[in-house]
Amino acid sequence: MNILITGGCGYTGTILTQELIDLGHNVVVVDTQWFGNFLKKNKKLKIIKADIRDYKKIPLKNIDTIVHLANIANDPGVELNQKLSWEVNVLATNKLIEKAIENNVKHFIFASSGSVYGIKKEREVTEELSLLPISTYNKTKMIAERLIKSYENQIRFHCIRPATVCGFSPRMRLDVSVNMFVYQALSKGEITVFGGNQIRPNIHIKDLTNIYKYFIENPDLPIGFYNAGFENLKIIDIAKKVKQFIPTKIKIKKNNNDPRSYRQSSKKLLSIGFKNNYCVEDAILEIKEKFESKKLKASDKHYTVKWMKKIGL
Repeated sequence: MNILITGGCGYTGTILTQELIDLGHNVVVVDTQWFGNFLKKNKKLKIIKADIRDYKKIPLKNIDTIVHLANIANDPGVELNQKLSWEVNVLATNKLIEKAIENNVKHFIFASSGSVYGIKKEREVTEELSLLPISTYNKTKMIAERLIKSYENQIRFHCIRPATVCGFSPRMRLDVSVNMFVYQALSKGEITVFGGNQIRPNIHIKDLTNIYKYFIENPDLPIGFYNAGFENLKIIDIAKKVKQFIPTKIKIKKNNNDPRSYRQSSKKLLSIGFKNNYCVEDAILEIKEKFESKKLKASDKHYTVKWMKKIGL
């Protein structure tokens, strides 16, 4: 199969790209490479260093499936430059799917976000609930989803709404909760928790890449939206899980101005045959192993906002 991945040099994209190549697929990656390129050269891999807003540089001839991962990630990253974020997350998505239809691409998989629901009182946050995004990032994902759905009679689509991702990747992120707490514990011996009662749904990066592969391999699954998160945990409980494996202090700061608290139910995803195999504890242990074997050392590139500021975005 010929697969195009936008954002294929990213945190999730780096792992997904390599796994698809290992399965024998031909992969084209389009990525700005703001955070570098950790992909290994391979005859089945073509890498194009380009901004997805420059859609004329994206080759779609003979592409079977698009996995659209490229975006300005997370709430603080989007707030840095809202104009850039709307252009990348929404307008470029619209151009991409239109070009995909023109080129007879059969399948479009979109990485949305589990945060599009906003703060819900319901314990079972399913795909049927209304979307009430509370941040600009959430809003860009919701609007992009609606744009994609408007083309449902012209192309098969699957929108995945991932929880907060955790686990090791060659293109590492240390600004997501589990990864951040593990690194703080390992490098400082102390985890700083702001508030602590906020709930975050979590998904291991290997489960997430397996979900994308599952839809690639099963394009005829019912089109639509699928939650992708398997552990709804309070922030303080994530810190306590880290402490179980790494000796550390937990410092709680009550002056928390982060209202975000999300849950997810992924029963719909499980009902179509997908099975998750990893958990937060797996992520903690693998990051610990990489740190102790000196394969992980923090740099500004591991923090989205810090790096975006450094390169002038």
